[in-house]
Amino acid sequence: MYTQERTAMSNLVVGGPVAVNSYDNAIVAALVENRPVMLVHAFNGGFLRPAELDKSTHDKGVQLSTALDTSTKEAQGHLWYITPAGFFGQRPLYFIESAAGQEPPKPPAAGQADPGRGDDGVPKPQRRRITVHQDAPTGTTGDTVQVGLPDKVGDLWRGKNGAPEDTQMWVVTVTPWGGITFVPITHPDTILGFKDHAVTAKSEVRVTYNWGGDFTGTVINTFYPRLPNEWSVPYHHVFT
Repeated sequence: MYTQERTAMSNLVVGGPVAVNSYDNAIVAALVENRPVMLVHAFNGGFLRPAELDKSTHDKGVQLSTALDTSTKEAQGHLWYITPAGFFGQRPLYFIESAAGQEPPKPPAAGQADPGRGDDGVPKPQRRRITVHQDAPTGTTGDTVQVGLPDKVGDLWRGKNGAPEDTQMWVVTVTPWGGITFVPITHPDTILGFKDHAVTAKSEVRVTYNWGGDFTGTVINTFYPRLPNEWSVPYHHVFT
């Protein structure tokens, strides 16, 4: 049974059966405070990063890196924002946005609506989001995941259910041991996974069938949101 009720910060529930405790600073910071986090894989401690860090690239995917090199760190390629994106029924949805190559917000032209502001009143910057192919996880031989702006990705990476961003919306589900799993709303039987299920250095991120059969993703993939100052904490060894 999945609990969908909004609760106090001490027992924050995020679209799944398990509550997030307030002391898990990284999850709370990512989902509530909109602070950037590293998405560290539970199996080998590698982190997700865009395959291409440049802000002008919108047709490249995501990979798992096991070393934090200087160029990635300087470009903030190791950091992601998990940005609220409304609701699917009672499930809160999120965008997974890269901190690499984000652009400052552009002032609206005459007669145009404000593109949106954060809780602090500051206009939201443009960030590339993880986008899922309409035919994922089958029907395409290319990447099933790309990082790009909604109006810059190709046609089959745009929403097909009326909302132009629906291929970029994710259910974020908390696992019993404090990790998180991402489920794209366009493909509810899948989770964020890897090509050939190989969780190794430079593995290519794919949308993968969730053979575990539940939204906790216990069989395939769990990611630990980690604040940058927690990079050296070997969380992937804690529960083995």
